[in-house]
Amino acid sequence: MGSEPTTPSTAVGRLAGRRAVVTGAARGIGAEIARTFRDEGAELVLIDIAADEVRELAKALEAESVVADLADAAATAAATTEAIELLGGIDILVNNAGILKMAPILEMTIENWDLTFDINVRAMFVTTQIAGREMCANGRGTIINMASMAGKIGSPNQAHYAASKAAVIAFTRVSAMELGAHNVTVNCICPGYVLTEMGAATRTPEMVQAWSARSPLGRLADTADVAKMALFLASDDASYCTGQAMNVSGGMVMH
Repeated sequence: MGSEPTTPSTAVGRLAGRRAVVTGAARGIGAEIARTFRDEGAELVLIDIAADEVRELAKALEAESVVADLADAAATAAATTEAIELLGGIDILVNNAGILKMAPILEMTIENWDLTFDINVRAMFVTTQIAGREMCANGRGTIINMASMAGKIGSPNQAHYAASKAAVIAFTRVSAMELGAHNVTVNCICPGYVLTEMGAATRTPEMVQAWSARSPLGRLADTADVAKMALFLASDDASYCTGQAMNVSGGMVMH
């Protein structure tokens, strides 16, 4: 960011003047998407449960923030409505919020399963419904959902997560079918292994080495790799791209 504040009248970049809401924006991939979008001229509202972190990032980006627990459907609806009101409308919605609490199927609790779907899928439905109505009324919009390569190939100890991300892919495709007539595109991103805080507690150097070996590129993704795909999907360059599940997996998944 430059020293002068960016305003809608002076913004430049691929997203100049666009109004974007990013969920799960306090850290990791969401924070990187927020920074990338702001650098490209977007006006932002960031939504996250981590109050101090999301407010600090929003302040740094000269954006707005809304604190909400997306496991709560009513709170999700209220936060989405507030975010749109703060922006005076919405052009881009990034449904990035998600959780992963690893557990084998035979030991997984109902609470863990339900919480995963509440945040990874139901919150996405709620935000899409509210933002989608606004976008359809305006005759334009872009929705980007965060899926995962787990939604295509799965992984041990992640049955709930993989199932939720497969649901995201299916939800994305149907949303694209229904909203396309209103010039609203809906796509999702399927990252591979990305070194973020979410998996830090269970990650070891040996695991990182093994995961890296699965990619023809010989490395894992960083958050910028995913943010660049989000920028492409949010920009006019992707105006004829909808219903897609875009891999950012370094070739670990090729379908």
